[in-house]
Amino acid sequence: MNTIYDYSITRQDGTEESLVNYKNKVLLIVNTATRCGFTGQYEGLESLYQEFKGQDFEILDFPSNQFMNQAPEDDEGINEFCSLNYNTSFSRYKKIDVNGDDATPLYRYLRKQQPKDEGTHAKDFALKLANFKHRKEKDAINWNFTKFLIDRNGNVVHRFSPSVEPSELREVIRDMLKDPQ
Repeated sequence: MNTIYDYSITRQDGTEESLVNYKNKVLLIVNTATRCGFTGQYEGLESLYQEFKGQDFEILDFPSNQFMNQAPEDDEGINEFCSLNYNTSFSRYKKIDVNGDDATPLYRYLRKQQPKDEGTHAKDFALKLANFKHRKEKDAINWNFTKFLIDRNGNVVHRFSPSVEPSELREVIRDMLKDPQ
């Protein structure tokens, strides 16, 4: 598979959606959790979405319970939490695994394309240690709120560590949206 458009994802109602539906858009793909120290980043994600949504920008939210069971709710409970606490309006998909044998094909692809986090901060080292069980996977997602930026051609161009705040991505997203290709 050559681009992200070769993959499908599962909506919360169980139906499949081809990522070709997002062709020619800049995408921010994030694995999230509701009970994580980074959960407050939902506010920053929604701010980015509100700023750029009219400019062919989308956020794809993939809840994951892989990191210390920090997304224990079912899909409906996650939606309710995000609506009540952060008023999120970007797309949220079925809860998934991002590492290990049960990792979704999309996340295996994302990890292969960008195996290392950018913008790591000191606290990211602690996250790597906490995620020891997946260390055998050199490209493993270290924690919730790892962020992948996809260009208009479906290429995975950035992978940002969980400690990188959504607001820190504003200029990169703005530059990507200016580029018609």
